[in-house]
Amino acid sequence: MKDTAQTENPRQIWMSLLARASEGRIAALLDAALDRPGFTWLRAPEIGSTMVRGRAGGTGAPFNLGEMTVTRCALTLESGEVGHAYIQGRRKADAEAAALIDALMQTEAADHIHARVLDPLAAEQAATRAARAGKAAATKVDFFTLVRGED
Repeated sequence: MKDTAQTENPRQIWMSLLARASEGRIAALLDAALDRPGFTWLRAPEIGSTMVRGRAGGTGAPFNLGEMTVTRCALTLESGEVGHAYIQGRRKADAEAAALIDALMQTEAADHIHARVLDPLAAEQAATRAARAGKAAATKVDFFTLVRGED
């Protein structure tokens, strides 16, 4: 798979981290980092589905893999910043927390949120990927051919 970390903008990176976070983790990290600011809903959390597309071998022609459930919302902080969230699954509380983080990352609190919420999420997701890769590597079979001396 192509590594796109260098081509993504910072907002794409943190939105991706938030979208893939495990259930309850976003809200827990946000609440530990600071008191939630006041906001108004632009779009209250709602549950729906989206089509997931894939590519054969990561580079082939795209095809529709299937649908997955997502929760989305949008809000505006009292200071005017707008936050959006799309979260895997049926998790309204996590969608609200993710939208708050998105909006807060556009304020002067961005460095604090990055250090207390996004960095731990990135580390957890990297550890999960490493553990999955380790399990896959343990099942790898190396085939080799022995040459018989009958030539």
